[in-house]
Parts: sequence; structure tokens; C-alpha cells
Amino acid sequence: MVKERARILVVGGGYVGMYTALRLQRKLRHELKRGEAEITVVTPDPYMTYQPFLPEAAAGSISPRHVVVPLRRVLPHCHVVVGEVTTITHTTRTATVTTLATAEEGTGPRQLAYDELVLAPGSVSRTLPIPGLAEHAIGFRTVEEAIGLRNHVIEQMDIASSTRDPAVRDAALTFVFVGGGYAGVEALGELEDMARYASRYYHNVTPDDMKWILVEASDRILPEVGPDLGRYTASELRRRNIDLRLNTRLESCLHRTAVLSDGSRFPTRTIVWTAGVKPHPLLAATDLPRTGRGRLRCTPELTVEGAPHAWAAGDAAAVPDITAPPGTHTAPNAQHAVRQAKVLGDNIARSLRGQPLQPYAHTYAGSVASLGLHKGVAQVYGRKLKGYPAWFMHRAYHLSRVPTFNRKARVLAEWTLSGLFKREIVSLGSLEHPRAEFELAAGGKSSDERTGPPGNPGSPRDEDNPKE
Repeated sequence: MVKERARILVVGGGYVGMYTALRLQRKLRHELKRGEAEITVVTPDPYMTYQPFLPEAAAGSISPRHVVVPLRRVLPHCHVVVGEVTTITHTTRTATVTTLATAEEGTGPRQLAYDELVLAPGSVSRTLPIPGLAEHAIGFRTVEEAIGLRNHVIEQMDIASSTRDPAVRDAALTFVFVGGGYAGVEALGELEDMARYASRYYHNVTPDDMKWILVEASDRILPEVGPDLGRYTASELRRRNIDLRLNTRLESCLHRTAVLSDGSRFPTRTIVWTAGVKPHPLLAATDLPRTGRGRLRCTPELTVEGAPHAWAAGDAAAVPDITAPPGTHTAPNAQHAVRQAKVLGDNIARSLRGQPLQPYAHTYAGSVASLGLHKGVAQVYGRKLKGYPAWFMHRAYHLSRVPTFNRKARVLAEWTLSGLFKREIVSLGSLEHPRAEFELAAGGKSSDERTGPPGNPGSPRDEDNPKE
């Protein structure tokens, strides 16, 4: 039994937020029934995205709705608020929250009081002041970006197939990915594999017509799997005619032209930015201590240093790695986030009951990465795998980690069906602009045509689109 009624606020519905709330539901189930505790989860989206499946969703191997986990279904004993926390004052234990109804109500943001705070807002894309980047590039961190990118790639193949202008065709079939980490390599590998397959249904587009370019500022790709598998991955990508540019940076993408630091220029309609992440801006709007890199200073027990009743884990937290030399912090990845959430939920329950806390300790098990259908690399407990075995390990590992039996069954069913039938190569880009057709039919100009959605490189209403 807890000492006193506890209001627990969980900020963020990603790996740490969802798994922590899920753990608290189980650990405090009796207290929740008696009204001695309440859990509120504030998240911008009513679902958790399982990001390792985004490349397969982009390639069409998994349905987008099976990449996400609805929070209200898995957290029935929590109060899920779809909104954003803009500021946190921990000295008074209050958080400023804006919701979807804030603008409609006209009363401004509301103040939410709490007793225990779990900060898990995750991270955001780390961008650079590169000319044209904000206007023409797209990220690869959300399911919306993954599906939008899939639709966009197929649209570019349609443009290339129908145009009579060689310059338009060349730009449409040039795809530039910036960043050689997990997100960039897996997204490139899966989409190139999908586009190669789709080209068989075009009478005038072949795999050799397409240019796939991976730009990486360092001297290797996939550092997470080690130098040997990194070199193997580079050779495999080059064997697939993918142009790999190491020690190279993107300097400009104005006028839909990618200009690289080695002097190369590529007219392109597709620039995918996956060059790292940075802590969520919310952390700077709190009175909690942070490191020089902007992450929260945490203890091995996942409490925030010098801030009683504040907890953090995942990308937002600098958690000491007690299994490594002093001064080392755990890597901001999904493997640590899921395991930290379990310890975090247990420690909050222990704290409320006056019990001693347990430190987080986990030895890194390894890494797996997919490079397309039946292709991959993996390093698991020191053992290196390549090709089909690594790809199978990648699928098996992530199938075991995706939350809920419902999602596991659906993903497995889709993989089975995709092995029996041909890939779907349909672009549903119009879903991104559902009112456009009705607005035109009603005699007006569509809102997308008037303004053009910023940052969408594949919008059919974009002013640079040759289909207009």
C-alpha cells in the first residue's frame, strides 16, 4: 500500500512513456482500484510507434496501422490526454498542457498538478541550417513520414514514366538519403528494394535508371554493428549500385538540387534526412538539471539528480551505465529504453511504498539491421550474421519486442501473406490531401493548391511538380 495518494504524470507516449505506464498499471493495480493512485499520460499522438518497423511499413511489408499501438487500448487504467506539455515547473510540481481543444475553448493552456513526474518526451530530428532543407527534405521518424515517403517514391516513378523531359525524369529517379545510421540505411535498403521490384511494372523505367545516394559525414556506416559488418554493408549497398558517399556532407538543397561537400550536384525531388537526433525541446522548458548535450542528468535508479519525485529514461535521459567504465552513459536506443521503462515503473512503485530503489543495469546484447527483403546484418552476443540469417534474426527479434499479442499476430500474418503473394505497389498519396478533390468539385481552388504543404517533397500540388 502506498503512503499517500499519488498523482503520476507521464510525459510522452513512446517506448518509455507507454512501457512505464503499462508497468505501473500492473504494479499499482490495487492502488488504482482503491483510488490511492492515478496515472495521467500526456502525449501528442494517441499511439506508440514501433520505429524499427517503419522501413518495412515504407516498403509495404507491414500495414501502417500495425506499426502503432493504441495507447487507450493498452492503458485502460490510465488517463490518456492527447496534447503537449509546453513547460514544467518541478519546484511547484505543475505542468502546462495544451490539448486539441485548447484553441476551441479560448481559455489558454491548463495547469496540471502532479506528485510524481516521468519525463519521456523522446527526441526530435537533429537538423542543420542547410539552405533548402526545411522546404524540400523529409524525415523518417514517424509512421506518417514513412508512408508519405513510400507514396512519394512511387509517384516519382510515375512522373518519370510519363514525362518527355529528360531533366524531369532524371530528378524524379534520383533519391538522396542523408545519414548512415540505422534509420538511413534501413530506409534506403527497404525503399530501393521496393522500387526495384515495382520497376518491373513500368514499361520504360528500369532499376538502372534510378540513382540511390547515401551521404554520410563520417568514414563508415552503421557504427552500431561494428566496423566489419559496417564494411560489409557498404559493399552490399555498392553491389546494388547504390552510390555511397562517405566523409561527405549535404551543403545545400535549394531549387531541388542536392549539393554535396565533394562538389557533386544532383537534381532531385527526394531528400530524406536521417542525420541523427537531439533531445526534445521540452527539456529546455523545465527547471530540471541537464547535461551539456541537453539530456536530463539522471542516477542509475532513473531519478533526476537533485529533483525528488522526478524520473526520466530513454532518449531524454543521460543514465549512467554501471556495466561500463565510469562516466559512460547508456546509448539512446530502443533496447535500453524498453528495459529502463521496466525498472522505472518498478522503482516508482517502490518509492511510493517506501521500499529501496534498484539501479538499472543491462549489458548491450547486440544490433540487428535490415537491408531489404532477405538481406540484413546482425551482431548478437558477439556473433556476426549476414544476409538471410541476419534478416531472419532482425524479424524474429523485433516480432518478440513489438508490444501486445494483437500486434505480434497481425504482423506475423502480414509477413506470411507477403511471402505468398506479390508486393503492393500502389501509391495512395491522395490520402494526404483528402479534401482536395471535394474543394475542386465545389468550384473552388483546393487549399493544397493555394498554399502547398511545406516540407512535403512529393506533394502532387507542389508548385515545382511537373504534373501540374
